[in-house]
Amino acid sequence: MKEFVVYTLLRLALFLLTWGAVTGAWLLATDKAPIGLTFIIALVLSGIGSYFVLAGPRAKLANHVEARAERATAAFEERRAREDADD
Repeated sequence: MKEFVVYTLLRLALFLLTWGAVTGAWLLATDKAPIGLTFIIALVLSGIGSYFVLAGPRAKLANHVEARAERATAAFEERRAREDADD
């Protein structure tokens, strides 16, 4: 669960930083920044950036999810084997 929270907070922080940078750059170039357009641009840029910047935390999250799935599968197989032995 910790890995999920860390990765999610990092994604959110990266998005907010990107949105701030895009909006700031837009305001430097013009007098007014359209919030919706800067939001969409920041969403795309932070999504692309997170693929490279957050590779480590994403790998940790994926390893955690994989280990949890393996434990769940092992527990299921154990219950099924016990049930078959009872028959």
